[in-house]
Amino acid sequence: MGYGDGARGSYEDGAHAEPYGGGDGYRTDPYGADPYGVDPTDGADSYRVDPYGADPYGVDPYGEPPARRRRRRRRGPVLAAVAVVLAGGGYWAATAGPLDSGADGGGAADPQARRTAERFLAGWSAGEMKAAARLTDSPAEAERILASFTEGLEIAKPKLTVGKARADGDGGAQVAYTAKMPVRGLGTWTYDATLPLVREDGGAWRVRWELGAVHPKLTETEKFRLVREESAELNAVDRDGADISAADHPSLAGVLGLGGGRPQGAVQVVDRHSGDVRSTEARFGPRRGAGDGTLRTTVDAELQGAAEEALERHVGGRNAGLVALDMDSGEVLAAANSPAAGFNRSFQGTYAPGSTWKVVTTAALLNKGAVTPETTVDCPKYLTVGKQFHNVETSEIPGATFREDFIHSCNTAFVALRGSLGNEEMTDFARRYFGIGEEWSTGVPSFDGEVPVPGDETEKAASLFGQGRLRSNPLVMASVTATAATGTFRQPVIVSGQETSASAEELPEGVVEQLRALMRDTVTEGSAQVLAGLPGDVGAKTGTAEVTATGPNNGWLVAYRDGVAVACVVEDAESGSGDAGPVVREVLEAVG
Repeated sequence: MGYGDGARGSYEDGAHAEPYGGGDGYRTDPYGADPYGVDPTDGADSYRVDPYGADPYGVDPYGEPPARRRRRRRRGPVLAAVAVVLAGGGYWAATAGPLDSGADGGGAADPQARRTAERFLAGWSAGEMKAAARLTDSPAEAERILASFTEGLEIAKPKLTVGKARADGDGGAQVAYTAKMPVRGLGTWTYDATLPLVREDGGAWRVRWELGAVHPKLTETEKFRLVREESAELNAVDRDGADISAADHPSLAGVLGLGGGRPQGAVQVVDRHSGDVRSTEARFGPRRGAGDGTLRTTVDAELQGAAEEALERHVGGRNAGLVALDMDSGEVLAAANSPAAGFNRSFQGTYAPGSTWKVVTTAALLNKGAVTPETTVDCPKYLTVGKQFHNVETSEIPGATFREDFIHSCNTAFVALRGSLGNEEMTDFARRYFGIGEEWSTGVPSFDGEVPVPGDETEKAASLFGQGRLRSNPLVMASVTATAATGTFRQPVIVSGQETSASAEELPEGVVEQLRALMRDTVTEGSAQVLAGLPGDVGAKTGTAEVTATGPNNGWLVAYRDGVAVACVVEDAESGSGDAGPVVREVLEAVG
């Protein structure tokens, strides 16, 4: 019937700066994410560290491998150091853990205090140090410190997010925030801090300036030093203990850092006078493990090979990424990219998920009792909510059931259901049941998805079918697929021995049964018939995410078969079924 993957052509009014998915707004990305999944650190193959400055490979990642649940099967360092020296005797230190945001009993803060904190952080993030400093009680000192910090550590535009605000016992306020500091060519250093605020005699709020306002362990006796080097060759083994290498599996160079020569570095705390290293607060890039230095992974070498071959055979050199997960454990069985040795799109890409996100929206609607598969939800050609939404090829299904809307990927039906969910409900639901919004400890750097609260009804409508400001990648969507099919979120890992803290509640059994039936019908009767005929228990959802109003899109397909979940995105695509479909089918054929 030509309903396709749903998201293609979903906006139509000629607005090429539309931030909700239909224009150049996605190329410039007014919200700071990149729909193309390109390297967010100036094109280098980068590595995001643990959000609290700890080892990005987790605690003791090189211990004994866990019991297997599934199938069998050097360069010298080049150092560049930068010391951050601040006027007035201030020096930078770092943190390795989260701050208490004030859950110890402080009451709610004055809303004006929070707004002052937001303005301060907005100025700092935009590089307007003078404007930010004017909101403190020590503008000159604040301006010097803010400028020295971002320049000395080669930090690009930071992302600063306000958290909880509480009143303190002295008539002031404490406003928590999260800082994500992109270090050029290496990755993003994330930490939590708190802004102290005081009310002046005239009633205005000001940030009470102190070194800890920028970082909670800043002192006058220590400073930061950024060290850069190239990684050495890593010895790595697959889930069965067999050697794996970048020579045999080129994508693992970007995913795991195999092959050596990758950019890596560290932020060290050093003594201000002697330069002695006191601690290492953040590490970037691949590195050897403890003991014999072997990196023990969850990779299935046979499935990894199948994934890399499928991408090479079907995407024609376009940018693409794929992840396959063991649904019973969350272990990553394969992670592949095109180009193979390029940016790790599979784990670090930041893409709109398109209609594959309807899996999560549907789970939320079913869980709330807003619909059943047999509920009539009309699928018109057009529906206007601030902007005009339509379906692929302006198709329609008069008098459609929700089941038909799902399997044929009708955008307008989902837009029509926007009133069934509150503005914050999708954000909360994604975190509560799918673990999106938690910090994942996969063993390597990863972007773990974003589901922002929509800013208006137009964005809310767009987000229900995976556009707007939603961001994901194959890792996130493979996890979504596994969670939908099993009812249980299991945080993905690719390096054995991770201590995972991200968790979520179980999806109700009835919701899971209905999701599996809908995804199965999508294969047998709907937009994912590219997978029809595969033996075993197979379900899927397609998606085509708009990047511009008239240009190529990003094609998605998520699927599961016999305990393995797969997600694939292909850039410059016509559709998810047409471009990602052949890749996923070939990978699922290798599942045995």
